[in-house]
Amino acid sequence: MIPITPSLYLNKKELKFVFIRASGPGGQNVNKVATAVQLRFDVGSSPSLLPEQKQRLTRLAGHLMNEEGILVIEARRHRNQEQNKRDAIERLVRLLQKAIAEPKKRIPTRVNQAAREKRLQGKRQRAEIKRERKKAYPD
Repeated sequence: MIPITPSLYLNKKELKFVFIRASGPGGQNVNKVATAVQLRFDVGSSPSLLPEQKQRLTRLAGHLMNEEGILVIEARRHRNQEQNKRDAIERLVRLLQKAIAEPKKRIPTRVNQAAREKRLQGKRQRAEIKRERKKAYPD
C-alpha cells in the first residue's frame, strides 16, 4: 500500500511498471539496460478514488493521460531502475495529493468606494497632464 493522505492508500496492484531504455548519460550502459520507468495507472477503474477526485486528476494530469484514461508517468532522471521507480511513484503521489485536495470556493468580493474613488482620481490626474501637454504645443 502506498500512502497518499493519512486516510487514503493506493494499492500497488493498481500500478503497472514498464521498463524502457533511457537516453542521456550512462555510456554503454544506456544501450544495454532498460533503466527508465513508465508508471501506468488506470484512473477510471481505480477503486481508491472517488468520481470527483478522478475528474480533478484527469484535468490536472493533462498530457500525462492517454486516450484510454491511463495516466502515464515516465521517470528517467536516475541511472538505475529502482531510483526511477521510486521517482515515478513520488510524482504520482504528489499529483494524487493535488487532485484529492478540494479547491477552495471563491467568495466574490466588491471593490470598496474609497478604492474606486482613488482609481478614478488617478485617471483624472493623468488626463489633466495630457490636456496640459496639448496646450503647450499647439498645432
